[in-house]
Amino acid sequence: MFVQNLPPVECYIRKEYLYDFTKGHGELEPCVWISLKSIRDEAFRFESYLSNYGALYDKLPISAFVSKQDVEHDKLLPQDYLQLWDCFDYDIQIIEKRSLLHKSCKFIDKNNTIHHGQYMFTIDTAHMDDNIMDVGLSETQIQHKSYNCLKLNNGQYALQPNNRCLFLLPHLNPDTLLRPDFHVGTQKYVSENSPKWADSNSDTKPQRIE
Repeated sequence: MFVQNLPPVECYIRKEYLYDFTKGHGELEPCVWISLKSIRDEAFRFESYLSNYGALYDKLPISAFVSKQDVEHDKLLPQDYLQLWDCFDYDIQIIEKRSLLHKSCKFIDKNNTIHHGQYMFTIDTAHMDDNIMDVGLSETQIQHKSYNCLKLNNGQYALQPNNRCLFLLPHLNPDTLLRPDFHVGTQKYVSENSPKWADSNSDTKPQRIE
């Protein structure tokens, strides 16, 4: 599905996004997140409920939203810092990783600046329809990314991949964290590719094929 329900997050829309940047700069409008759309090679599109109007407003990027009113508008991060990668496919799934929910975290932006916040949920992608050619990167081993939705301390939200994030779980972390230096995984793991094993389709033991 390329449209998914979102948790009902209460936040604010930067009002210039509601007027196609013709006015409303520096103003905020309260809203509640309703749904999320994924269109390949574009930014995620959020649909929100504007309670003061009883209206739905669609197709806004993550940069349109802030979590509090006292933000410094001239210091807000741009869209390409908040969502580093465009959508990989039309099919998405949203999951709250319970072990991480509301935990402190931080991410490193494209200028290697660290931003602190809290984990909210994760958006992941796949290609669901085998009858349609997969021309995206959602199932390519070294290209696939998840999008962790983070509530940042500066009042913004971000959608960041795992390799840009650190999650802080005090009950599991040592006093000093090590710096990750892992390599991107290039191996594709498959269980049914052994040339010397086959199911006998009976109650006997599996057969070895020499």
